Amino acid sequence: MLSLFAFLLGSIPTGQVIANRRGINLQKSGSGNIGATNVLRTAGKGPALATLAGDVLKGAAAVAAARYAAPGYIPEGIVGLAAVFGHDFSLFLKFRGGKGVATSIGVLSVYSPQTGLVTIIIWLMTALLTRYSSLGALVAFGLLPLSISFLDTSAKMPVAAIMTALLFFKHRENIVRILKGTEPKIGKSR
Repeated sequence: MLSLFAFLLGSIPTGQVIANRRGINLQKSGSGNIGATNVLRTAGKGPALATLAGDVLKGAAAVAAARYAAPGYIPEGIVGLAAVFGHDFSLFLKFRGGKGVATSIGVLSVYSPQTGLVTIIIWLMTALLTRYSSLGALVAFGLLPLSISFLDTSAKMPVAAIMTALLFFKHRENIVRILKGTEPKIGKSR
């Protein structure tokens, strides 16, 4: 039941809701993604920050609810993953959705705070150095299973590995564009 709640919470398309208020259909604008990077490209900084905050909150709230109702790293991890799956395959967008970066960060902020902080730092450093948000996410989450093992407990590594695999799956087109040199940089339109 808690996983279903988390999936529904994750399914709320924060970016689309915010962009709609400005008359923008994210699925038909910019990259077509519902995340903060596309909101930045199509609607500006304020809406992008609001999208980022909303998507992070979805993941954090799901794990916090699990910690209250069914504490333990296994139920908390399952509920956290359900929120990320909800974001990535939104019930409200015909099972299409975002790429899960911000919602995953939200999950980590409660599930493994120190690992979440390191993941944010790696993502920001990589994104600032390369100007590619997607590459920052891929590097940060590529290191997540190692980070969580060293900074928390290896018992949480299966959740981290699933989170990483899902994020790489959702970024497969970005990976192709990065390799071709056609991935748009932060702040640039497609």
